[in-house]
Parts: sequence; structure tokens; C-alpha cells
Amino acid sequence: MSVPAVQKAAIVQSTGAKLQIHDNFPVKQASELAPGECLVKLVCTGVCHTDLHAAKGDWPIEAKTPLIGGHEGVGHIVAIGAHTQDSPVQLGDRVGIKWLAYSCLDCEYCRQGLEQVCPKGKYSGFTVDGTFSQYVVSWVSHVTPIPENLDSFEAASILCAGITVYRAIKYSKAKIGDWIALPGAGGGLGHLAVQYAAAMGLRVVAIDTGAEKRDLALKLGAEKWVDFRESKDLVADIKAATGGAGPNVAVVTATNSAAYEQAIDYLRPGGTLMMVGLPGQGKLAADIFFTVIKAINILGSYVGNRQDAREALEIAARGKVKCYYAVKPIGALEETYEGLEKGTVVGRIVLDMQQ
Repeated sequence: MSVPAVQKAAIVQSTGAKLQIHDNFPVKQASELAPGECLVKLVCTGVCHTDLHAAKGDWPIEAKTPLIGGHEGVGHIVAIGAHTQDSPVQLGDRVGIKWLAYSCLDCEYCRQGLEQVCPKGKYSGFTVDGTFSQYVVSWVSHVTPIPENLDSFEAASILCAGITVYRAIKYSKAKIGDWIALPGAGGGLGHLAVQYAAAMGLRVVAIDTGAEKRDLALKLGAEKWVDFRESKDLVADIKAATGGAGPNVAVVTATNSAAYEQAIDYLRPGGTLMMVGLPGQGKLAADIFFTVIKAINILGSYVGNRQDAREALEIAARGKVKCYYAVKPIGALEETYEGLEKGTVVGRIVLDMQQ
């Protein structure tokens, strides 16, 4: 397939620097691909809060620079490195680029399904260039086939936001009929979490603020709504929404420490806190005495493995989960970052990489 020499790409030259759009960034050619690598021509890419953290450099771990961010890309394979053996994908296949771009697949963690913590892991838009460009290099062992009946723009956000919340709910061991609290329910991860939880037979308490986010959460299957700005006692209101005992599970996608601390207080005895949202800086402060006597479980859940990705996409392909998104050109990435920082983005933003 024909591959141009240059492409459009959004680049952060150094940590905290202003984003720049380049029209003449080099495209890695087929002859330059290593065995196991593939070149994907992107149709679109989602924008995630993680991309903002990578650009700002406000995490305890730093992204590489110069950096092309992005890790929710959907496109078609246009080249595969010579001498690649037993490739699970072929030229022309429509595939997704996820946060986890590569893992060794043979260390203890990979063998146990924790590929995302592989010591040799590479991360799209963080340690390797990501999807804010028209072409991206990835690995045939880790790109994810997109179900035929799932639209590319809708699939994009499933590749990170969807996988992340799906895995968290899946590993929380919540049972049909259990109550689940979702702080940040109207946001990019949260609105997908509402749908995955409802599809899995859970009763959702959506926690966020504003009429637009309330209407979206209730439309998507939330049974109860609590506005954290209007509430005078958030813990009491969440417990009351579940009949008094509190939810069985809380999947916290909000990026502030307070949301985690409150979850310890409102979870019912034996409840589980799934930690998902990643504030740049933050500590978990929990009352040890009551955490122990309430038998609270606290688990960190970090994106998902290749199987989680396929399951999350299949659920969406069956119409059980729909991503609410707005399409923008790559030139709107800077204003999208501003919206994410202010918390004004409802649903997701997906960039059209064909423009």
C-alpha cells in the first residue's frame, strides 16, 4: 500500500511545552519496520485525560519528549515489518491502538494476564509515539481487531476508557443486583462505566455535577443520581440512594483524592473500592480502624489486557454500550485539553485523522 513520506502530527517538544501541529512529520516506511512492527493509517483517535497528564508532565513518571500523544486510535494496517512470523493481523485489517503498545508476553506478569505491568512494556503516547498523527507504528501482537459492526469513531474511546472501566467492574466481583457507585459518571470514563455496569446487571448510583451530566447518566442506565456540588452530606446521600447500607462497589474514575476517601466511608461492609482515576498527585487517606472493621477491599485496576480489550469491544459491538462523543479535527486538540482540565467535557472527544 502507498505510504507518504510525511504526515500531520501533534507534537509536544518538551515537558509542559505548548502543543504544536506539524504538517511535515516523517512517516516510518515499510522498509524501516522491525519484525513484529506494523504501520497503521489512522481513521480517528480518542482523547484521554492521560494525554493531558503526559503533555503537562504532572505525573510522578515522565513521558518521553518530543512526544506524539494519544492511545485510542483506530485505523487500517498498511505495512508489516519484513520477517514477521505468525502475525495475527494482516494488511488491510482494521485495528485499534491501545495504551499498552507492547509487552513481552513471557514474563510472570504477562503470563498471569497482567501484561499492562510488564517490565518491558511500551505505552502509546507516553514511552512511544502515539495516535495524534495520521500514521502510527505499533506491534502486530498487541493491536486489537475491531469488530466489523462497530463504528471506528465509537470504537476509539472503548480502546482505553471502555477497557479501563470494564476491567475494573469485571474484577470487582460485583454480582447481579449489587449497587455500584460511579463518581465522575458523566465524564469520558464514567459514562461508559454506567453502561457496562448496567449491562452486567448492576444498580448504578451516578455521582457527578450538572444537569447535562445528570441527564446523560440517567439516560444510559443509572438508577440514582447524586450531585456532589448540591449535596450537603455526600456520604449520607449516597448511602440513602442505595437504601441506607451503601453500595457494594465503588469504581472511582474521578481524578481527585477526595473521591477515594469518601468511597471508604460510603461503601457498605464487605464493599470493594476499585481505584481507577489517576490524579497527578494524591494520597489515599482512609481511617484504618473503620476500613478494617468494615472489611473494605481496596484494589488498583490499571487499564486492561488483550482479552479485556476484546471483551469490552464485543459488548459495545452488540449495542450494549454506546460512546457519546464529539468529532473534532486534530487542530482542536489544545482546546480539548483545556476542556478536560476544567472538567467541562461531557462524554468523549474523538479526532478525525483523515482531515
